[in-house]
Amino acid sequence: MEREKIADLKLLIDQFKSHPSLLHTPSLHFFRNYVQSLGAAIPPDSKSSSHVLPDDESEDEIVESDIELDETDVVEPDDEPPLSMGDPSAEVSDEDRDMAQTLKSKALVVLGEGQLDEALGLLTEAIILNPCSAMLYATRGTALLKLKKPNAAVQDANTALQINPDSAKAYKVRGMAKAMLGKWEDAGKDLQIASKLDYDVETDSVLRKVESNTNKIDSHRRKYERLRNERELKKIEWEKQQQHEAQQLSSSLC
Repeated sequence: MEREKIADLKLLIDQFKSHPSLLHTPSLHFFRNYVQSLGAAIPPDSKSSSHVLPDDESEDEIVESDIELDETDVVEPDDEPPLSMGDPSAEVSDEDRDMAQTLKSKALVVLGEGQLDEALGLLTEAIILNPCSAMLYATRGTALLKLKKPNAAVQDANTALQINPDSAKAYKVRGMAKAMLGKWEDAGKDLQIASKLDYDVETDSVLRKVESNTNKIDSHRRKYERLRNERELKKIEWEKQQQHEAQQLSSSLC
């Protein structure tokens, strides 16, 4: 046998030692059959062998680390029966509006004194009398926030915004409620709108905390998206390398 052919054969054997999976290359089936006919054991074919990356980087998923968020005021979601929302189709008389306003004023007094349940009852009575007032729903939403009932507060805020899409108080209530539920990105959107419509210190304070969390979430998301993209590029390059080596081996046998 020519010296050049012997050198090629030695190179081929060295490649098989380094990458046994190459024995399963379709174009090398004749060689694999010959080796098996001599009684040699061929390593099992692994369909994922062409996807194995060097340095133990072949796991399907990149395990993400936890994000350290400020969840000081996050609470468990409330699931109590919904409060009375009134009849939006009812005709509201001037007398009803006046009485509803009186009830609201009383509710604000007892709310300031910490009598939350009583304030909630008074505001519900006011809403039944005047279900067309966005301010009444938003005010009851504030009481619900103090009672740690964010889902109910979101419902009242949604109703208020259906009546008045420019209600800063309703956006504030909904944003603070979503922050209590840990829905940081949604909370941030609502609180930003509330601040633009009617800035106040409380809204700004909650917004700062929410934006700190959303910034961490965005940074975390970008980091792991970059890692996944880098891993995918490595995988593509590795597959090209494997394919190239298999083609070289196949050519050397021809």
